[in-house]
Amino acid sequence: MTVASVDGRRVVLTFRGELHADALRALDARFADPRLREADAWVLEMHELTHIDLACAYALLRALSRRPDGASLTLRGARRAVARTLRHAGIDAIGAIEE
Repeated sequence: MTVASVDGRRVVLTFRGELHADALRALDARFADPRLREADAWVLEMHELTHIDLACAYALLRALSRRPDGASLTLRGARRAVARTLRHAGIDAIGAIEE
């Protein structure tokens, strides 16, 4: 996952490859990025994410639940299997998943 600040108020997080349980620490570390605390809008680009396991989906849910109050959340380009796992974890309850 890479983090790019687009105008200071919007943060774009780009996911690539596969996310398995062995990536949990790295995922948590990325979500400690200070730019995330200041953003009004979070966009997660998932076009290049080919797989996410349920442990990482729940870790993602926890991290996204800690975003600033009122910050919007949009997940873009998730493949069908990735979107299914994210919905199973409940991420669709806190943001929009655009396939």
